[in-house]
Amino acid sequence: MGLKESSFFTFTLLLLTFFPLIISSSQPNSAHFHGKAPSQFVFLNQLHGSQKGDKVEGIHQLKKYLQQFGYLNNAQIHSKNNNDEFDELLESAIKTYQKNYNLKVTGTLDAMTIAQMSKPRCGVADIIHGNTWMRSNKKRKQLEHGIGHFHRVSHFAFFEGNPKWPSTKSHLTYGFVPGTPLETASPVARAFATWAANSHFTFSQALDNQTSDITIGFESGDHGDGYPFDGVGGVIAHAFSPPDGRFHLDAEESWAAGVVSGSFDLETVALHEIGHLLGLQHSSIEGAIMWPQVPEGASKGLHADDIAGIKALYNNTL
Repeated sequence: MGLKESSFFTFTLLLLTFFPLIISSSQPNSAHFHGKAPSQFVFLNQLHGSQKGDKVEGIHQLKKYLQQFGYLNNAQIHSKNNNDEFDELLESAIKTYQKNYNLKVTGTLDAMTIAQMSKPRCGVADIIHGNTWMRSNKKRKQLEHGIGHFHRVSHFAFFEGNPKWPSTKSHLTYGFVPGTPLETASPVARAFATWAANSHFTFSQALDNQTSDITIGFESGDHGDGYPFDGVGGVIAHAFSPPDGRFHLDAEESWAAGVVSGSFDLETVALHEIGHLLGLQHSSIEGAIMWPQVPEGASKGLHADDIAGIKALYNNTL
């Protein structure tokens, strides 16, 4: 939005500048350029207005969605509740989701909740081991340093146990798995440069991804890390918390360098996933790059909350 014990995030590529650049689908781990395809979350539309006590075909899919992002646990989803009954556990999970996304807390699957759930997103879970990270730090006041001193309400969050790179590891290398389109390098490098300018980290591309701290590549479906991609729409990327360093993008998505209708801007997605690689969890500020959902046909940069978060995690005032 987990991968590893407490990290799981989830975004892919195809470069466009002034005209489309098509990358062969036969190339390993290559990105694809598609026309508009239905989201994997389209099933939510048929559940509009559902509430506790209802029994509607498709509720079991909603329960799996909420399990995927941490709102229902394995025991709940694999018990008798794994059916099309809108029960009390489901109502509670929806209320928590609504709180996390700053929606009116109704416990029903209203239009605003469906619209929010239907958006493409990072694969990291919003709740890990029962901890609602998007809300737990929301009211923490963080002292900021600048011209004078002031307090602000922080919305950033960290992974369980605050995993981070050791103090001796401020320079990180990154590499691309074999078969990654060459056009990937430039927008990803810009994303790393942005984080470098707003943290104590420096980054450089390694010649060999086998020895790099961070490994980047496109994957499809079940690619062996326990968190399969779901095809066009839905989850578009994920990464792991420090010091794992894996960053995967869904090769089935449409990707572009810059703002292109119907595609995801690779630099924007890389900014989000690098935040996870450095130790940031999701933010509850929609304007933050660490907001769980990914804009389609739009670009996004770092927010003050993202910068405050990385500084707080590493006790850095740069």
